[in-house]
Amino acid sequence: MLRARMVTYWVEKDGSAPHEWEDGAAGDPGDERSGRNPRFVVADGATEAYDSIRWVEHLVTSFIDHDGAAPELVPASMLRWFATVQQAWVAAAPPAFASIFEERKFAQGSFATLLGCELEDLDGPAPSWRAVALGDVVLFHVRQRRLLVQFPPLGAGDFGLDPDGVHTGAAALPVMMERIRFAEYGLQAGDHLFLVTDALAEWIVRAREHQGDDRVWGFLSSVWHPDTFARFIADSRAARCMRNDDVTLMRVLVSESAPDRTVVCL
Repeated sequence: MLRARMVTYWVEKDGSAPHEWEDGAAGDPGDERSGRNPRFVVADGATEAYDSIRWVEHLVTSFIDHDGAAPELVPASMLRWFATVQQAWVAAAPPAFASIFEERKFAQGSFATLLGCELEDLDGPAPSWRAVALGDVVLFHVRQRRLLVQFPPLGAGDFGLDPDGVHTGAAALPVMMERIRFAEYGLQAGDHLFLVTDALAEWIVRAREHQGDDRVWGFLSSVWHPDTFARFIADSRAARCMRNDDVTLMRVLVSESAPDRTVVCL
């Protein structure tokens, strides 16, 4: 039986405090006894939107909810889930706003890009992943340090524009369902899935375009401490080859064995 091992690294924008990180990430390793599949999600809140940190937290928490709120990764279920999280956002509105400006920002709503992934049939003959995306959060599926799938298939020039995403307003539902993307692909032991927000995803796409090979995966698969990741982001920003934006990397290793130890970084 295959199993999933996950680690997440993140760095806030230069000039921001850690609590101002506007991305979000969550993972569920699944439960063999109940048949619950491993599930992973990464989101990126829009800086200019109202209370995007809370919106991102709500999205990633709901996406892996164990009590039935999590959606199936098919259009009808995603539509119901979008409507449910939008209604919850409206219901959680503060009883009073501090200013007219805040009230107007709430009315305009919040916004986040989203990528969710579920691993299926890990104990069967055809293990695979299934994913859903809105916007420029990207999943890279790597086998033996070679890229098999990039989802969504964005080019370097597709980042930093006006991405699609999950909006808090019900009026946005038709456009969201028109632009949502779905994908699936087979898995093998030793495969890596990298779920990456836009600034790092753009850096990866550009690096592969310029280098013409897959050397980037050797580095990303070997990072085992958040300080190493933070230094890499700082150096890339200083070299002006990565935009100054919140960065999140979720790395999922598909393995035939469970981890034999837990590493805690202090």
